Amino acid sequence: MSLGLQALLAVMPILAAAVLLVGLRWPARHAMPVVYVIAVVIAVGFWGMSTARVAASTLQGLVMTFDILFIIFGAILLLNTLKYSGGVTAIRRGFANISTDRRVQVVIIAWLFGAFIEGAAGFGTPAAIAAPLMVALGFPAMAAVMLGMMIQSTPVTFGAVGTPILVGVRGGLDSAEVNAQFALAGLDMSQYLQLVTVRAALVHGVVGTLIPLLMIMMMTRFFGKNRSWTEGLSILPFALFGGLAFTVPYMLTGYFLGPEFPSLLGALVGLGIMTFAASKHFLTPKDIWDFPPVEEWSSEWLGQLEIKLDNLTAKTMPVWKAWIPYLLVALFLVLTRLPALPIGAFLKSFALKWSDIFGTGIAASTTPLYLPGTILIVVVLITYLIHGMSPRGLGSAVRDSSKVILGAGFVLIFTVPMVRVYINSGVNELGYSSMPVAMAEWVAVNVGAIWPLFAPTIGALGAFIAGSNTVSNLMFSLFQYGVAERLVISGALIVALQSVGAAAGNMIAIHNVVAASATVGLLGKEGVTLRKTALPTLYYVAFAGLIGLILINVFHVTDPVTAATAAQLMAAK
Repeated sequence: MSLGLQALLAVMPILAAAVLLVGLRWPARHAMPVVYVIAVVIAVGFWGMSTARVAASTLQGLVMTFDILFIIFGAILLLNTLKYSGGVTAIRRGFANISTDRRVQVVIIAWLFGAFIEGAAGFGTPAAIAAPLMVALGFPAMAAVMLGMMIQSTPVTFGAVGTPILVGVRGGLDSAEVNAQFALAGLDMSQYLQLVTVRAALVHGVVGTLIPLLMIMMMTRFFGKNRSWTEGLSILPFALFGGLAFTVPYMLTGYFLGPEFPSLLGALVGLGIMTFAASKHFLTPKDIWDFPPVEEWSSEWLGQLEIKLDNLTAKTMPVWKAWIPYLLVALFLVLTRLPALPIGAFLKSFALKWSDIFGTGIAASTTPLYLPGTILIVVVLITYLIHGMSPRGLGSAVRDSSKVILGAGFVLIFTVPMVRVYINSGVNELGYSSMPVAMAEWVAVNVGAIWPLFAPTIGALGAFIAGSNTVSNLMFSLFQYGVAERLVISGALIVALQSVGAAAGNMIAIHNVVAASATVGLLGKEGVTLRKTALPTLYYVAFAGLIGLILINVFHVTDPVTAATAAQLMAAK
């Protein structure tokens, strides 16, 4: 089978998902079982993948589904616990004291608080935590999901304390041949990863600075009474300041400290700066923007999650006390993710594994104590004590949260296994590359010298399929490095563009949209969200690709490995 035909077959499940979810507006619970069947038929019938390997991939996906659902449950449970303790009422009052302007709240809550959670935990956690919090503060559920998905862009490459670089890129490049090339250039893997980190932070820093403005403009356009882009543009100075308050320390941290802390420190610095700026009305517009009255909201905006703040509690809780649970979540996430501390390794030591499913070599494992869901549940128990809740209130929170999980679970048990079949299709009777790599190879053959423009799109494609920057990097880093080697251009920059694109692709990753939608009771409207988040994704990959093209062709950015390769070619001539 030709490479072109392989690529066409490989893209069929993706096209099917796009047509059913976005074009025909099917709910994911109907679309994803169909997409799973299409992927399996192609894998077995055309790709030569054994039925045992398909079954093993499906089981591997189901284990991953458990992890995702556990995180969703923990995030919803914490929110419902705060609802019944009176904490949500106090948090909303606190934000009203800083600013009642929803545009300002987007910069502080979605952009900066969400970026901090991404830096600490990654794996879709920001949307799972920030989206229901925004609903509790009075945002429409659809707006909260859209904004929650857009959080998962700039911070993601350095999310979960640098996992997409330290695990994704390292794992994707770690081969004897590549390590030998590094050694020839006088580098080791850690030094090369730092080159990738600096370049990725630079590209993200330029592209990501505009993301809070884009978030606000999309909110005012799609959820404002006047459906106006310019109402969002009117907060341009504050939004740009909010972007820079994150991206400047983010880039500096990447340059001086490495991949673990850009998102964490960038968000912490930004939160301090922007909260103070908002409280002093620095660069904020004189008018106050809000959503139209609830009775005027479209039914499309509404989710099943209701946060009725009136009469939940007779107590008046201090704002600082209400925020303690979220601060504890952030603190525990950081403590368990820092490589220098033994806590994370201890929590990971309890693992449930199936190392060789059906003799295929495919493994499935979960580390339940290490998952953010466990941390969220621990914080729920602490909240129960420090907020002086009644057992009845906690029971109501558990009951309300359990209902939401059922719908999300049905969708994800098809979505994640489909992803694993896709990724694991590289082992087959016909000797083909995996489906994602076949698509990427076809693009590389047909694009050539302007590859830097398209490198982020391949990363985004991987994240769209897998719902993970880390997995996209694992799939495509070696491929991207190989293309750069053939073109004799900076491999470190091309791999960085891969990681930047993979971060942007999280905004349209189907099971991330399902997970975020589940936290606000918006299941069934995933296609509507995808139509909206496609816009910032296209902006991100196009702008990042253009920057990559300029850096290579105008500024002639290179790296020691590329220089060594070029020298070898010259010597051979």
